Amino acid sequence: MYALLAYGSWGLLPIYWKFFGQVPALEVLSHRVLWSVLFLLGLLLLQRRGEEVRALWRSPHRLRILLVTALLLSFNWGLYIYAVNSDRVVESSLGYYINPLVNVLLGFLFLKERLNLWQQLAVLLACVGVGFFVWNFGQVPWIALALAVSFGGYGLLRKMVAVAPMVGLAIETLLITPLALAMLGYWSAIGTGHLGKDWRISLLFIGAGVITSMPLLWFNNAAKRLRLSTMGFFQYIAPSIQLVLGIFLYREPFTPTHLVTFLCIWSALVLYSMNAIAHPKS
Repeated sequence: MYALLAYGSWGLLPIYWKFFGQVPALEVLSHRVLWSVLFLLGLLLLQRRGEEVRALWRSPHRLRILLVTALLLSFNWGLYIYAVNSDRVVESSLGYYINPLVNVLLGFLFLKERLNLWQQLAVLLACVGVGFFVWNFGQVPWIALALAVSFGGYGLLRKMVAVAPMVGLAIETLLITPLALAMLGYWSAIGTGHLGKDWRISLLFIGAGVITSMPLLWFNNAAKRLRLSTMGFFQYIAPSIQLVLGIFLYREPFTPTHLVTFLCIWSALVLYSMNAIAHPKS
């Protein structure tokens, strides 16, 4: 149930971001960071985990890595909001389908993890799918690739930091909060900010912190109770919901080229999943 709540929520996020309409993605992102850090720090205080936060704050090496992960995560969050409100939900779902394969490739490039035959075929199929898209449309699906690579890089760096997920996310958002506050202050000073001008938008800004943090808490609870390979299958729920929303709710184009590209990615994920079942430690 926790896994369904987490991945189902992430899949339904486009509906929430669509409510912002013409509000710039950067402003939505700034509020997402601000209200997330307030929500997360409040939860940590209620759980009496302040000592974990203080211990992490006294570790400059870990803070430097978390600053980089904070920038990657903020880029990923902002780009996703931009993609949704630019009517590119289908392309963003492609990015999160590609993400597990990007993780495999990053492990090979930076952690010296060897790719077995099934993993090599999966990565090759994904490359064929993206190449087919580029060949037929004459453009790179940059939103999909940027989402996959930024989130893959985020996961890679977080593996290097020994820190609890919620504490790490709280510190990441805290590190980026000064920049978010500076931008919000500037927009307020020049009169272009949207906070306080429309009560519905203002509530959505505040709610962004909750809808960012709650799926993470559900994910953490699920990860404690389920095998890693089982969690791996649940991760496809979110992009699948996004794809359905993009096609049937928001009426985004889904051409034969899209179909071939997605079939290549889905086939790659089947190989990837079969390998994960057969070789759970690979």
